[in-house]
Parts: sequence; C-alpha cells; structure tokens
Amino acid sequence: MPLQNRVDPFGEIHAVAARGLFTGNRGVIHDPATRTLTGRRWTTQAWIICACDYKGRRREVMGRNAPAGGAGWTELFFLDDVTALAAGHRPCFTCRREAAKEYAAAFGRAFGIAKPRAPDIDARLHGERRVSGRPPIALDRKALAALPDGAMVSQGQRAFAKHGEALKAWSFSGWSDAGDHRDLALEHVRLVTPPTTIEVLQQGYSPVWHESAAGRPLSP
Repeated sequence: MPLQNRVDPFGEIHAVAARGLFTGNRGVIHDPATRTLTGRRWTTQAWIICACDYKGRRREVMGRNAPAGGAGWTELFFLDDVTALAAGHRPCFTCRREAAKEYAAAFGRAFGIAKPRAPDIDARLHGERRVSGRPPIALDRKALAALPDGAMVSQGQRAFAKHGEALKAWSFSGWSDAGDHRDLALEHVRLVTPPTTIEVLQQGYSPVWHESAAGRPLSP
C-alpha cells in the first residue's frame, strides 16, 4: 500500500503509487513507528524541492532517518518542478544548488533584492501557499494569457499548467494535452502557483518538466 507522501499542485498530500522526479520536505510531519502522517502538514516554512539521488545517500522513506534514531525529515514526492513550485516549494540549496541559486537570482531581480536570503524567500512563499490559507486568486483572460510557462491554474478540482500557448492537464502520472489556454472557459479559473513564484518564472527561472509534457507517454 502506498505511503501518504505524494504532493499535488495544491499542496495536499496523498497516498498514490506514482513517485515523480523530485523529493523534498516541509520538516518532520510523520510518525516513524507507523510511517503515517501526523496531523501537521509542515513544521518549517522552508519547503524545499530535492533531488531523489544525492551523493549515494539512502533513507527509509517515512522511517527513522535522524542520526539519533528519530524521524528526520518527512520525504515528500512531486511529479516535477512545475508541480512542486505550484504547491509552494522552492529548490534546495544543498542537493539542487544551481537551481536554488537561479531561483534566488530571479527572486532578487523580481523584487529588487541584491542578495536574497532563503528565510526571506520562504517567509514570503508561506503567506501565499494554498494549504497555509492563501485566498483563491481569480484570473481573467488577460491575466491568464500573461502567465509565464510553468504557471499552474485550476478550474474546480482540475489543475493545468501553461506550456507555450498550450495548457497541460496535470495528474500524478504526468501531463496530457488540454488544448490552447485561450480556449479555457474562464468561469472559476484560479491561480495555483504562488504569486512570488510567478514573478520568479517571469524573470527567467526554468523549471524541470516531467517528460510527458513533451508529448511522450505518461509514466506508470
């Protein structure tokens, strides 16, 4: 039975078999004895996106991974960068240092900060995360057209990402074509990706997409 550690674009955590390209965490939010989530969904504002492979390190997922035998951080998994960014995460400065530096540099350009600090980025993102209480942001046709590649929106329970002029429909297994973004009926269209990350994408940060976004078959 899958563990509850797969994150959707809204930031909710599910138990599904699909793993995705990246891992990451929000601190310790699991009980290692049962390998189940606690009632908390974060214990830190530093929500990061990590590489699944880093210097050959091995972990027992949602087990006891701290040096003293405690839980360690709770491993979460994302389809890709686009999904994780929408959920309110940002690249890790340890295992994805170049991506993190690129994200921070784009953040600095967006907000006129010469040397942005990770805690300042995290605090700004935390106020904009859907699961931490950000009110829905409605989009009209002009606002939708102005969104950068990799920005995610929703209509009801469905989530989509801008990919050039196209929309890609999200699932835990991958992306599928959903037509031209200009064809989306604008009733109840809401922004999913935090506004801060929208600005970062506008400033040139290029997220990693799952291979299915290029039209290849969805992963199992």
